[in-house]
Amino acid sequence: MVTRIHPTAVVAGDVMLGEGVEIGPYCVVGEGVAIGAATRLLSHCVVTGPAKLGAGNVVHPFAVIGAPPQERGYGGEPTRVEIGDDNVIREHATIHRGTVKGGGVTRVGSGGLLMVGVHVAHDVLIEDKVTLTNGTLLGGHVQIGSWVVTAGHVAVAPFVHVGESAFLAGGAMAERDVPPYMIAAGDRARVRAVNRVGLVRRGVPEASRLAIKRAFKMLFLGGEPRSSAIERVHDCLGSDPYVARLVAFVRASCSRQIPGKPR
Repeated sequence: MVTRIHPTAVVAGDVMLGEGVEIGPYCVVGEGVAIGAATRLLSHCVVTGPAKLGAGNVVHPFAVIGAPPQERGYGGEPTRVEIGDDNVIREHATIHRGTVKGGGVTRVGSGGLLMVGVHVAHDVLIEDKVTLTNGTLLGGHVQIGSWVVTAGHVAVAPFVHVGESAFLAGGAMAERDVPPYMIAAGDRARVRAVNRVGLVRRGVPEASRLAIKRAFKMLFLGGEPRSSAIERVHDCLGSDPYVARLVAFVRASCSRQIPGKPR
């Protein structure tokens, strides 16, 4: 595979490029950047370092990766962005470097789709197979589990955790943790239902889907205190691996006041 750099692109001298990388017209790639094999910067992209992109990514025009964090305490430290493989990053998406106090790195997993206008702030952790629809905004230190999907114009407040296979409906403003496998909607976002469509698409077995549905009713519709509901779900359904992860997430998030479904 041949590496191709368009004559109008500006590429720093210490950039590391894998086989088959394509850097299109008017792209700018700064110092301290490493780009994996077969990744393509289509045109007018900016990647500043320190930053590492894996293999097979496609970055569309006017995306900016590795810019300094929008954080008042940032003093120019050499923090970084790390991106996995086979992601599609669409127009005007922005992914900022980490901060020292947040661990120094913003991470994006593999197999993701970041649509037009997505913003990933400093110290965010995004796992694999995530889809962030147009205009999704992730505040600093947010954690997004695998297979999460957001609809358009979603905002997630700093330090919030969104569990695996959760779905944030269009316009959701999430200021508290969203448990795995759930749909959250509204301003402020609240848990509404099980993300049945997402679980089917992911290939979750029917028995586990039924167990998740029962756990949802016990945790969010039963009316008992959250702490005792957690223990009851663990005792009744905790042998299912998906429910076990749900219970672990909710336990860890009790101090974050997971939003329940309105009754």
